[in-house]
Amino acid sequence: MVDIYIINLLIIGLLLLIVTLGSGWISRLPLSFAIIYLVVGIILGPYGWGLIQFRRDDVFNADLLERLTEFVVIVSVFSCGLKIIYPLKYKVWNITARLIGLLMPISILALALVGRLFLGMNWGEAILLGAILAPTDPVLASEVQLTDTNDRDELRFGLTSEGGLNDALAFPFVYFGLYAIKDDNWNNWFKAWVTVDLIWAIAAGIVMGFLVAKTVVWIDQRVQKRRSADILMEDFVAISIILLTYSLTEIVNGYGFLAVFIAGLVVQHSYTNPEKPLTQLEFIERLEKLLEVATILLLGSILLWQPIVNYMNQSLIVIVFLFLIIRPIGAWVSTIGKRPLDSPRRRLHPGTRWLIGWFGIRGVGSLYYLAYAFGHGLKGEVAEQIAWITYTTIVVSVIIHGISATPLMNWYERRIANESIGNRV
Repeated sequence: MVDIYIINLLIIGLLLLIVTLGSGWISRLPLSFAIIYLVVGIILGPYGWGLIQFRRDDVFNADLLERLTEFVVIVSVFSCGLKIIYPLKYKVWNITARLIGLLMPISILALALVGRLFLGMNWGEAILLGAILAPTDPVLASEVQLTDTNDRDELRFGLTSEGGLNDALAFPFVYFGLYAIKDDNWNNWFKAWVTVDLIWAIAAGIVMGFLVAKTVVWIDQRVQKRRSADILMEDFVAISIILLTYSLTEIVNGYGFLAVFIAGLVVQHSYTNPEKPLTQLEFIERLEKLLEVATILLLGSILLWQPIVNYMNQSLIVIVFLFLIIRPIGAWVSTIGKRPLDSPRRRLHPGTRWLIGWFGIRGVGSLYYLAYAFGHGLKGEVAEQIAWITYTTIVVSVIIHGISATPLMNWYERRIANESIGNRV
């Protein structure tokens, strides 16, 4: 009898071949690659051929999910940073400040209110749910993010920078929710949360991201002046920056996701040879696509019909509020008075503002925070509740955002982005 592992390799190999050779057709369809991976994952999971065994004796392997999604996110946020060549000026990054400083807290608080008022959660559980589902995903949102370093579109820039930062800056609220679940007397831990998890961890992430990336780039350029590295090995410098930045930042209790995004920005602006970060970006994007396949296949194999049905009503409440009310209205409020960078318009185009609201794609980041919560005290009935709401929300996001991304972005390019280009010329 053929080993299941070998059959898995065979199927994944065929999947990669099909999506690669068919990518020219798939990219023109209202269909994302993630939808294909999700369907294949379901087929390989317990309701299909049962080839991917993520559960053993019905025990969920949360540690494996946490480590896999953690690595996927750090690769993806580094990629986001590498794509951005905008100068570090507030006028340019104003859209990012609004999406992170206004939209994300609005989303967390609104989701927490939904959890409290409609799902029967206490405040700790509700805030944790909000923190898990509020961040947009840098992995699955690649179709609506910057395409390369020459892309100067403000919508894509806003979504890219938001995706790179909010997976890091949701972490304080994940901690807040976990602390509140363990101890409902906030006075016992609130000051420590503000000092350590809010102020110190964010500051350490920014500083470490800058220092580690600057140091590695400096060493790389000095060494290569004396003797060039093997061309096949050279792009591994990017992986070393990711791993060194993340690990060193975590050692000093900073936010590694934030540090890695900052490192990507620093690398993009630090090399004297502008081709170096471009080759690193190409390498990282290929790795990111491969990791996306693994993660979404895994998500498909996790899904179980009965618990999805059990929590369907609660999941639908969250999905309707999040996708149709909280994110769109939050994005509209957050962009009030925002002036576009490359347009004579006095205000950001309404279509751009609504698209920012619509493309709040949920995915790998939410999976990571869920798995992290499992390993740090989330258990029992509330763990099942939050887990299946999260899984269902991600699946719905993969489907509806995957189907709508291509036609909506094509419409945006024709009707709104070209207007800015014409005015710029």
